[in-house]
Amino acid sequence: MITSITKTRHFLFMLLLAVCCHIQLISNAQDFNDIKGQVNDESGQPVTYASVTARNQSTGTTTTTQTDSLGIFIYHNLPAGGPYSFVVSHVGFQTQTISGYDIKSDANISLLIKLKAVENGLNEVIVTGRAGALNRTKLQTSYSVTSIGYNALSLQGPTSVTETLKSVPGLWVESTGGEASGNVRARGVPVDGYGSIQLLEDGVPVQHDPALGYLNVDQAFRFDETIQSIEVVRGGPSSVFYSNAPAGAVNYIPRAVGDKTEGIFKVTVGDYSLNREDFWLGAPIGDGWKLSAGGFYRTGTGVRNPGFTGNHGGQIRASLGKTWGKSSFNVDFKQLNDNVVFYTDYPVTYNSKGKIVAVSGFDGNYGAIAGAETQRMNMIQGDNSLYHYDNSVGTAVNRSQVTVKFQTEFSNGWVLKNSLRYDNTQTQRNGLFALNLLTADSFYRAQSGLLTQAPGATKLGFQYVNGGTLFNNASQNGNGLVIQGGLRGVTMPVTEVTNDLHLSHVFYTGSSKHDFNFGYYYAHFSENFSRYSSKLYLDVQNNSKLLNIVALDDTGKIVHTYSDNGVSQYGYEWADANGEQTTNALYVSDEWQVTPTFRIDGGVRWEYTQTDGVVGQSKTVNLGTYATSQITTGNGIFQGYNHHFDYTTWTLGADYQLSDNMGLFGRYTSAARIPGFATYYNNVNATPVTQTMELGELGFKYARRLYAVYGTGFWTKYHNVGFTNTVSTLNGFTQVNAMANTETFGLEFEGSIYPAKWFDASVTATFQHGEYQGLVADVVSGGTLTQKYNYNGNKLIRVPTVSFRVVPGFNLFGNHLRLQSPIEFEGKRYTDVANSQVLPAYTKVDLDAQVNITREISVFGVIDNLTNSLGLTEGNPRQGEIQSAAAGQYIFLARPLLGRSFKISLRYKF
Repeated sequence: MITSITKTRHFLFMLLLAVCCHIQLISNAQDFNDIKGQVNDESGQPVTYASVTARNQSTGTTTTTQTDSLGIFIYHNLPAGGPYSFVVSHVGFQTQTISGYDIKSDANISLLIKLKAVENGLNEVIVTGRAGALNRTKLQTSYSVTSIGYNALSLQGPTSVTETLKSVPGLWVESTGGEASGNVRARGVPVDGYGSIQLLEDGVPVQHDPALGYLNVDQAFRFDETIQSIEVVRGGPSSVFYSNAPAGAVNYIPRAVGDKTEGIFKVTVGDYSLNREDFWLGAPIGDGWKLSAGGFYRTGTGVRNPGFTGNHGGQIRASLGKTWGKSSFNVDFKQLNDNVVFYTDYPVTYNSKGKIVAVSGFDGNYGAIAGAETQRMNMIQGDNSLYHYDNSVGTAVNRSQVTVKFQTEFSNGWVLKNSLRYDNTQTQRNGLFALNLLTADSFYRAQSGLLTQAPGATKLGFQYVNGGTLFNNASQNGNGLVIQGGLRGVTMPVTEVTNDLHLSHVFYTGSSKHDFNFGYYYAHFSENFSRYSSKLYLDVQNNSKLLNIVALDDTGKIVHTYSDNGVSQYGYEWADANGEQTTNALYVSDEWQVTPTFRIDGGVRWEYTQTDGVVGQSKTVNLGTYATSQITTGNGIFQGYNHHFDYTTWTLGADYQLSDNMGLFGRYTSAARIPGFATYYNNVNATPVTQTMELGELGFKYARRLYAVYGTGFWTKYHNVGFTNTVSTLNGFTQVNAMANTETFGLEFEGSIYPAKWFDASVTATFQHGEYQGLVADVVSGGTLTQKYNYNGNKLIRVPTVSFRVVPGFNLFGNHLRLQSPIEFEGKRYTDVANSQVLPAYTKVDLDAQVNITREISVFGVIDNLTNSLGLTEGNPRQGEIQSAAAGQYIFLARPLLGRSFKISLRYKF
């Protein structure tokens, strides 16, 4: 094995999240007057370039200035007298007036002012998908963006990063694999995991490549009370400002410290032994310094109880920072040490009405294949050593992360910002996968050749490893089914550093205004990758039991045992590789305010990537038994690769404001995803292909006090998407590779209505038609390659044509009680490119409640999957995603929604 990357020492220091919140007045005397002020929004973020007018109410004279890039304004030597009032205004905020200030000639006054957003969604300030010096509201952006605030997140109570995104139109999200094994598909981009969108924390990528082989970015990030809000940019200019973000970016914005001590303590309990504690504390500590700390700890078996504590661990973070003059600095440290269980596919079938149900003997809502017998196992390796497999580890992530941010304004309005992030992530991912599902009789027929290895045997059978009982072929567990499973252990240590530096400046050309930005991005990561897997046989029941393959004589006596404690083949998978990748990117953008209501913006990014590494080559060894006769292991030879790639991404958009509450926008983007380490870790001779995309969108935004409507039409053209069609058979795998293009047309809709104080409702919906183009591939039937087949015009896999989410809500007893019920519909989908296996449409209903006991104390309740829907979210990808070998089967493997669960939280917020 290649030696794992040495763990770096954990950085122990604290950090800031500096932003002021409340209005305060401080006076000191000196020889001349100096009026200084800080303007922030409600979350504590500075409001840049806000207009500030000082008015002498006695004389009527006015003096106007504006805040800088840090939200600061200064008046030097205002004429003594008064009383003075100060009027602060900015697009998207309610105008704030503070009065009654008598200015003396030697006065020194500091004002801290909070602006409240205008009450419609168009006036939220957006920080994601741009890098300019000026603020932009949702109305002013020329791309689709969804903001999810703290109140909405608190009511929803998401258990995973993926679940925080389920209210976003244009995204198909799937979180049934557990808290850190999600899938997201955006606007018809046909890749799973997080291969099409970038995940950001405070505007900085959590992981340069969010789809790094088996290390998807949601495994390295946890959502907790340290996060204030989320911004989701769909398409738009994301690919200009971030790497690996062709279809969008999701920004998790941390909570900011105000001008007084604040805190949150939250305790959550639920069924399936759920216990969780969250906290966040923030306070000014003097001389402009601000400190915060927060995190969580959680334990629980998970909804699909594997018989052990599947979820256990947490994270801690601390921030320290300071603002002075026109500069700010903050440093943030976070330590994540968490284990989450992984859920695989389960046996399902159809009832007499054609409805999906679990097979007899297995609980489709709560059952798990994993159990006590497969929790810990020793797998024999090619050198006769043991690989110690522990399924209670699940996906174990130990991650240290340090982020340092600096900003300053100099030389008449030039703004320099730099964000540096270092992380060291140690990941172990253990899982039990269902490879094949079959009746015991069909297994005996397929493997009848084994009888030649057992003199005197006349038939095959299965025997329970523990207890020795023979398997009843006809009716065991009420189904007579067996699962060929795979124990897989993957080790992935990664060390990474990223840095984003950009310079912004606002300047005028005649009557128009430009917000210009130039940036440089650098990223380097190194990763080791090792994998070892073994095949075994299990019965079909909750917490499945291990089975040995045995040979029987005419009397039913066992004359030979083939497998070893349930394992039929050690080492069916083996990999050992390491590699590194360095990325350099230059980008430039400009937002040109042509008129007060019309703006054009554009950007270009050139990215260059160098990737190199070595991949261990394999051989097959026979250690003398049936289970050890085909062990894949290393042959001691490592082959290297060294490739470089570059691509230029560009975008052009326009925004036109029809009024203060209505706007239109349009955009075209040419984007790409450059190959990375995941291309090579198992195949040094892989042919890397840069996947390119064309994206277009036209949108309309309109909001009033009682309702809001946002609609976006989009078009996505994806070039060179690669498919690896892997079909698991009892004796191995069949693999077919193919390339294709895809094209998708769609419509995204967001709407909300507030007809009464006690009732409101919101709707998000996506309508899309995506199809394959130029896809001709081998047909796979039962693991056998047959003829070529043309799949042009077939629909994209796993993405529904229609999906929507409706959330009616009730505010009762003077807003002391909030009740809402999210209702989610996902239309019919397909598991394969051939569209031969259907995942039926389903509806899922949740129930959320919030009770405000006092201003500081609230209780939250969430019932997930209230009706126990058994909707299928994926088929069995190990049966092929071009042509599913499971097509037409009455009983098959698929992954359904998690069963009904509840949790209740008590929050104290001050």
